[in-house]
Amino acid sequence: MTFLRFQDPYFLALLLLLPLFIWSRRRSKKIAFSFPSLQTMKTADGATHSFIEFIPDGLKILTAILLILVLARPQEGKKMTEILSRGVDIVLAIDVSGSMRALDFSSEEQRITRLDVVKDVVSQFIDQRDYDRMGMVVFGAEAYTQCPLTLDHSVLRQFLDQLEIGMAGDATAIGSAIAISAKRLKDLESKSKVVILLTDGLSNAGAFTPLQAAELAAAHNIKVYSIGVGTRGQAPFLVDTFLGPQYVYQDVEIDEESLKQVSALTGGKYFRATDPQSLTEIYEQIDRLEKSEVKTFDHSEYKELYPYFLIPALLLMILDLTLSQTLLRRIP
Repeated sequence: MTFLRFQDPYFLALLLLLPLFIWSRRRSKKIAFSFPSLQTMKTADGATHSFIEFIPDGLKILTAILLILVLARPQEGKKMTEILSRGVDIVLAIDVSGSMRALDFSSEEQRITRLDVVKDVVSQFIDQRDYDRMGMVVFGAEAYTQCPLTLDHSVLRQFLDQLEIGMAGDATAIGSAIAISAKRLKDLESKSKVVILLTDGLSNAGAFTPLQAAELAAAHNIKVYSIGVGTRGQAPFLVDTFLGPQYVYQDVEIDEESLKQVSALTGGKYFRATDPQSLTEIYEQIDRLEKSEVKTFDHSEYKELYPYFLIPALLLMILDLTLSQTLLRRIP
């Protein structure tokens, strides 16, 4: 980062004296003629005479401004920040199965899908983890990596925005999601390796059961924080009927016992979110539980800029002296 500064800025206060100098010069101005010839005065109009009369004072004022800037010592600085971080590697495993269409959450008194709420809350969580590598796994009937682990969180947010319900199928392969997430993390060297698993259903697809995948994660010191999202009981879904779009209430079950076992086995924790506020609080709690150790060192280098002001000031002084003894010489 490049910036400008004055090493001795208090000298800039001298600029306040310049109006006083101008006023005093105007008060003490005496009638004089420019040398070498009076013929110039006869042929010049009043405006030209006034301009010529101002040149000596103008040169002195510009010289004074430049010398004051020299005294203030302008500098161009370059600031470099070195970050030493023991970060946390995090995989966000997000359920995009058909049940995420449920409209049991609301925002500003409007019903929105569970996935819309999740995308908003997860985006806020990403913003809070500046120094952590984060990736994303999505799952439905299948599980796959949506975004590899990266420090470029703007890219991660772009992938998050692109999530759509049903993009991985309508079933729920929780075990596969944990296994794919663990595969992404197992060979990394970091302070902590974490999977944040969010789902709203029962595991009914995939090659692994949740507990089998949890054992794989635990073997590589990977913690799984599980979040069950959705209201208890029936949830409304918007479906098309011959009468038009209608709300239909359906039972949506979450296998909380399995999720609790998965988190306990890996050293994580299970949470239940029944509304947007509780979901936000859960991610904030996980954020506090998994903090990175970050140390920053600032290095600053400065380049003196006063020669760029001193040289023009000296040239203006020479010009002022030359003109005052030649073309603009005054007769006492």
